[in-house]
Amino acid sequence: MKYNKQVSDNPMQSSMICIGLLKCLLTVVMWNGIICTDLCKTYKNADVYIKAVILLKTRSECLKEYGSDYFINRMVAEGKLFRVDKGIFSEKEHVPELALLSYKYPKAIITLDTAFYLYGFTDEVPDVCTMATKREAAPISDKRVKQIFMPEELLGQGRTTMEYKGYDIQIFDRERMLIELVRYKSKLPFNYYKEILGNYRRILPQLNTEKIRNYAVAVPKSDKVIRTLRTEVY
Repeated sequence: MKYNKQVSDNPMQSSMICIGLLKCLLTVVMWNGIICTDLCKTYKNADVYIKAVILLKTRSECLKEYGSDYFINRMVAEGKLFRVDKGIFSEKEHVPELALLSYKYPKAIITLDTAFYLYGFTDEVPDVCTMATKREAAPISDKRVKQIFMPEELLGQGRTTMEYKGYDIQIFDRERMLIELVRYKSKLPFNYYKEILGNYRRILPQLNTEKIRNYAVAVPKSDKVIRTLRTEVY
């Protein structure tokens, strides 16, 4: 193969080509197990892993990258960086609210009506994002968030990551949300509960029954939860 002599003889141009090729290699990761750098997140369940550069950054991360508030503000003024929330910056001008909230409160997990909507069990769009935290957590003073508290040992059960409009958000899996539906039955509008329950029945073969069983025995008033599952779900 012949190369352009003018390019190959120029050390600066050659270096730039190498850097460009390296960036390309960091963009696509094949199934053979190449490890991601901590600058990227991996989207799984595909023959080819497409890696997306992390778009959200805290002020401290920006300071490490750009050196000072002066350079951060200059990046913002040039439209290369966007201030999307207090102390949070993005390389994109518009960030989905749920993605922003999940990033801003990384120890909180999306649950109840917000999770039911995201999983497609209802088409009723929630007014706020419902997020679960451990009992000892500080209150979240954010009008966009409805915070519920639970024992720390329950917070990790069924916690998973969902890709939402190109961003990773923390949410309980579908099996855990079935348990939450039963637990909060008396606090939910009757028709809303029936809608979600009916949609769960339609996908029962897709659910992991062992997970459901394990989650059911771990929550408070497990006998009541298990009885409701047997009489209304299965």
